[in-house]
Amino acid sequence: MLSYLHRRKGLVSRKRSLVADQRGAVAFEMPFVYLFLLMVILLPLADLAVAGYQYVSALAALRAFGQSILYSPPPDVTNASSWASTALAKADSRFPIPSIALICGDSNAVCASGNSDPSLAKYYVYSTTITLAPIVLTSALCTSTSGNACSFTLTYSERFQ
Repeated sequence: MLSYLHRRKGLVSRKRSLVADQRGAVAFEMPFVYLFLLMVILLPLADLAVAGYQYVSALAALRAFGQSILYSPPPDVTNASSWASTALAKADSRFPIPSIALICGDSNAVCASGNSDPSLAKYYVYSTTITLAPIVLTSALCTSTSGNACSFTLTYSERFQ
């Protein structure tokens, strides 16, 4: 009888030690925790980082283009068609600038082609387009999508007077 109790006590203590020893639980749960962290935290963070980097790069390219016009102004400011092509050649090739508009006066109206009064011209206005292809945050970053990508137009103006 005594040996039976010893065996029974040993069996019970082994069960308790196996229940108390849960070293394999972490190994089993880790793929789920890793997948959760990757999908819920890291991929959206990567989308935000890429979008922010492209936005800041495009804005810096627009500002640098404005500074290049400011430091080497065209001979005739009012005739944008004569100097716009040479100025656009200075733009960053990653962020093309399709056109330049000249704003006259304080009313924010585009200068007319017949207007030859350079005292009215105040601003250059130009824009570029950036394209985002978010992995996870498509609905949050893009208002309208075409396939997997969406585009944004950034407008910048540089005062020269």
